[in-house]
Amino acid sequence: MKIEVRSKSEAVISGYVNAVARDSRLLPKSMCAKAPKPFYEQTIPGLFTNAIKKADNIELRYNHRKTLGGTKDGVLKLREDNIGLWAEATLHGEDMVEKAEKGEFRGWSFGFTELRDSWEDIGPETCRRKLEEIELHEVSILDKLPAYIGTSVASVELREGNEVVELRFIDDEAEVEKLPEKKAESCEWYRKQIEILSL
Repeated sequence: MKIEVRSKSEAVISGYVNAVARDSRLLPKSMCAKAPKPFYEQTIPGLFTNAIKKADNIELRYNHRKTLGGTKDGVLKLREDNIGLWAEATLHGEDMVEKAEKGEFRGWSFGFTELRDSWEDIGPETCRRKLEEIELHEVSILDKLPAYIGTSVASVELREGNEVVELRFIDDEAEVEKLPEKKAESCEWYRKQIEILSL
């Protein structure tokens, strides 16, 4: 996670939300209703590209609650590359920038609904889940991690009506860079040039 503080009221946060084709930490079976036992999870290459193409708007949220904007208004930019899902979020407001300056942001999370997945046994006590198609609802910036997170990746399921929304958390260290504020240029030189030309 890289944070650029551009002014007292604007900061840009960028980084990877999820790495594709790599096992997550071991997740307990309680984290997915379909899981027969504790499981590792992978997102297949192209998963996020397809989800981004299909979505009208993917929200940027703060701690999964406060909506800060989305892909539709350009506040959130998302792309998938050979590493995974990369995000750039532009934060506005002195309260959010202050948190950015203090290095209070701890990581990323994303909320999705699984549309298609597959499972394979990889041992007597574990299996692997591959997410093959999802609906990506939101990407969140977190300033604290919920108490149930004990590793760098964790998950929880929420029910919104009849839909199960799964959340995935990534714990990250923030690198904060404060950019100098641009000063307004003086117009004095231009004034003098106009005076010379008008003589």
